[in-house]
Amino acid sequence: MKITRRVREILSWYDSDNPGSKANLARMLCTGRLAGTGKMVILPVDQGFEHGPARSFAANPAGYDPMYHPQLAIDAGLNAFATPLGMMERVADRVAGQIPLILKLNSANSLSSPEVKDQAVTGTVEDALRLGCSAIGFTIYPGSDDCYAMMEEFRELSAEAKAAGLAVVLWSYPRGPELSKDGETAMDVCAYAAHMAALMGAHVIKVKLPTDHLEQGDAKKVYEKQKVDISTMAKRVEHVMQAAFNGQRVVVFSGGAAKGEDAVYDDARAIRDGGGNGSILGRNAFQRPRDEALALLDRIVRIYLGKE
Repeated sequence: MKITRRVREILSWYDSDNPGSKANLARMLCTGRLAGTGKMVILPVDQGFEHGPARSFAANPAGYDPMYHPQLAIDAGLNAFATPLGMMERVADRVAGQIPLILKLNSANSLSSPEVKDQAVTGTVEDALRLGCSAIGFTIYPGSDDCYAMMEEFRELSAEAKAAGLAVVLWSYPRGPELSKDGETAMDVCAYAAHMAALMGAHVIKVKLPTDHLEQGDAKKVYEKQKVDISTMAKRVEHVMQAAFNGQRVVVFSGGAAKGEDAVYDDARAIRDGGGNGSILGRNAFQRPRDEALALLDRIVRIYLGKE
């Protein structure tokens, strides 16, 4: 594994971390076709938990097989593969050493009341170590009635993971009674979510791509007074990166619900041009037939390499 100047620069931002955590962060940054560039594309497959098996895999039934997903990530030359405990236990031995693994430690489900904005802890740091993972993943919902409990759960798991030499990936998805649906992806709210994740000590932050909507009245006044440019997606990504310690934290952006290929490529270009570190996309990849998914991921990688 070659450590490039760019990766060394990124690791220098985490100077209080132990060598184990930095080595595992480096593994993710130095794997696949984007190795050494500071860019990342991660395949997450936790949607079966979140949305149910048919909604996740019926569009491409090959996806019912747990092994389909990490093999897709390996064959596409991605940086890492993330999934909850059960799927990780099924695949970890078969892909050991081929791709960095991220064990997602909490999940929600769509059978619960939509008013419940919380997730259950379904895995442990010990599980991540046992399965040879490079990192743990965790979701918080800033703005929910349960957000403080989720943050406290993350604090304990993050401290345990770092002490064991693992990297920490934090999904920061605002939602709750004080936010409108549009507010969940508003510019001010997404930047706030990224900043909170950085303040909580995440090595890698996952947020949604922001719109030009401004949700909070007090924040809107500041954006307008200071003339913060949020006119394009690239500018909005740039502002999210600014909120993540002035770009000194690794931030990847969610692919969201399934969408057309052109929209996926436009998102990748905006992330690249705005200085983001990359994409973490699941349904937009694994719900397509394998050949189409590989072609889509190939083009996304080429965009991050500056070849398109």
